[in-house]
Formats: sequence, C-alpha cells, structure tokens
Amino acid sequence: SGASEADIIEKIDIGGISLIRAAAKNYNDVIIVASQAQYKPLLDMLMEHGATSSLEERRWMAKEAFAVSSHYDSAIFNYFDAGEGSAFRCSVNNQKQLRYGENPHQKGYFYGNLEAMFDQIHGKEISYNNLLDINAAVDLIDEFDDLTFAILKHNNACGLASRPTVLDAWKDALAGDPVSAFGGVLITNGVIDKEAAEEINKIFFEVIIAPDYDVDALEILGQKKNRIILVRKEAKLPKKQFRALLNGVLVQDKDTNIETVADLKTVTDKTPTPEEVEDMLFANKIVKNSKSNAIVLAKGKQLLASGVGQTSRVDALKQAIEKAKSFGFDLNGAVMASDAFFPFPDCVEIADKEGVTAVIQPGGSVKDDLSFAYCNEHGMAMVTTGIRHFKH
Repeated sequence: SGASEADIIEKIDIGGISLIRAAAKNYNDVIIVASQAQYKPLLDMLMEHGATSSLEERRWMAKEAFAVSSHYDSAIFNYFDAGEGSAFRCSVNNQKQLRYGENPHQKGYFYGNLEAMFDQIHGKEISYNNLLDINAAVDLIDEFDDLTFAILKHNNACGLASRPTVLDAWKDALAGDPVSAFGGVLITNGVIDKEAAEEINKIFFEVIIAPDYDVDALEILGQKKNRIILVRKEAKLPKKQFRALLNGVLVQDKDTNIETVADLKTVTDKTPTPEEVEDMLFANKIVKNSKSNAIVLAKGKQLLASGVGQTSRVDALKQAIEKAKSFGFDLNGAVMASDAFFPFPDCVEIADKEGVTAVIQPGGSVKDDLSFAYCNEHGMAMVTTGIRHFKH
C-alpha cells in the first residue's frame, strides 16, 4: 500500500492468478490479485500517492486468489487419484445464493454452471426445491429413448407415459395423478408444440423442461409470469454422487444401469408376453428413480400409480393400488415393478388379486422360491434382473 511506480517490481499472470509484486515494508503490505479485472483498480490505488488498502480489502483479494489456486489443486489431485477415492476433494465455482434452502429459515446456495445445462427463457428465480426436482426429472427422463412426458412431485414421478406425440404423452401422464400434478415439475424429451402447450397450460405447475418449444407454444406457456420455462441443452453430467452427513461425506457412483431384455431372467413357468416385457422394463425405469421402498404399477407404457418412500414394501404396493383405483385405472393385465426383492410372497399375492399378471424385481431373497411358487400356482409371470435400485 502507498507504493510508488518505482516500487512495483513486476506484474505477472500464472495459472489464472494475477500477481503484482511490489517492494513491501512488511507482510501486511502484500496484496494478492486473483483476476485481470482487479488490475486497474488496484494499480490506480497504488499509483495514487499515499493510497492505502484496508485489512478487509487485502483479506478479500487473498481469499479470491486462494479460491483459484485451491480449485486448481483439487483438479490436479482428482486427476492423479483417478477415481480411487483416497481422499475427498471437490471444488466447484460459480456460487449462486438462492432465496432460501428447503424452508424459508434455511440459507441455500447452488455451486455450478446451470447455464451449461439450461437456458431459462421465462419465469422467476429457480429455488432450492426446484433444483432438487429438476435434478430428479433429468435423471428420470434420461432413462427413456421413446418420446416420453413425466410429471414429478417431491422428486418422485406422479405421472409418466411414452406415446407417439407430446400431446398424447402429456394427457396420459397427467391421467396418472391429476391431483399431485398441481405445482409439479414437468419434463419431456420431445419438442413442445402449440397443441400440447394449450393442454399443459390448463394446470398450475412450477417448472417445465424440454429440448425445445415452438414459438406459439412459448407464447401460451409464458402467460404465467412466475412459471419457469427451461430449454435443456446437451451437458456432461457427473458420474459421482455425494452428500454431507454426520461428520463426513458419503460418495458413490451414480446408478446409471438401465436393464434391457437381455438382463431379464424368467423364473416362472409362464413366460411374459412381449407387451408385458415392454411394460416391465418401462416400470423398472420409474421404480429405479422413486424413493424406496417403491412399487410401480404400469400398463401400456403408462404409469398407473406408484407407492414411494414407505417403510414397508406391502404398504408401498397398497398405496399404489389405492391411487390407481382412485383415478379409475383397471389393473387387470398390469405389471408390477419393485426396487428391491420381495422378502415374502405377500406383495405378489396382493398384486395377483388385483389383476396384475407380470412382475419384475431384482431377486436375491433367501425366500425367493416362495414368490416364484405363488406365481406358478396362479399363472403369473415373473422376471428377475439381479440389480437392486434402492434410492434413499
């Protein structure tokens, strides 16, 4: 501080960190600069006779500089660690302070580059809870190659259908649970046209995500000023997931496994029909992205109902059956998917009595044979995948 032009020895830029090295009387006179943007104001201050910087200013600039260098160090460590997980180092820039966290009394932040994933073309600021639902919606829709529309509430699908058109997919997704759809997050992997937008616009929802929209569709959807409209872009997503808990951090590989026909093992006398196989794979994608314990009932590539987040698998099934019936669905010929094995045959028995004809589950219970036997005795088909999909 207070340096003359002759006191400044050099200005250099190393690895994205800009440094001004000046003759300093003591350590407190040293100022670290983190970006080119800070050059001119700092030089103006230094060149002005008698100019001084406060301790707070020096601490802030030092903090900015070490943010750059520590981010660089973390990247180098993770490169050499090569996924071994010998230590946890995660550095993410671009802090965005949110209105609040899950609840108004909690502070919330997002670190990352949302603009790389989405163009927000309408609506209010995205909230903490919106981001949780958007993340769940992206994970879910990425399971499907067919044109699909999904409606999510609290990170779970309450409606989903695969159809030849966005309009048909929307109508059948909404039919799955038109009550829960209120205030939900909507996502599709198809372009939203005017006809679909006119139907979608009839309900209240928080967020809609699509790869693109027709101009006249945007005019319709943009009628609500707070409605968040996102255009999804191609972006590479991380392969690791982590969460802070207790006095540490949990880290795991993201569950990217998507079962196919080749992964199915028929364990009953009755072989499922091609239509049942298609529906079972469809339901399995949904149950994989639902909170455990989870059961999904589906037919004709439409989510009829699901039971999620239950402490008992039987309770999850009963919840799904009750919901399906409340919205007028006929469960005869439907399929059932479970995110984990059946410890007893009770779920299979309950599903059978409601008309379910085929079941997909991971298998692996010491009492699997009881479920297999029940299916054989009652003419049901069952396949196992060998892959559990817990989601807590």
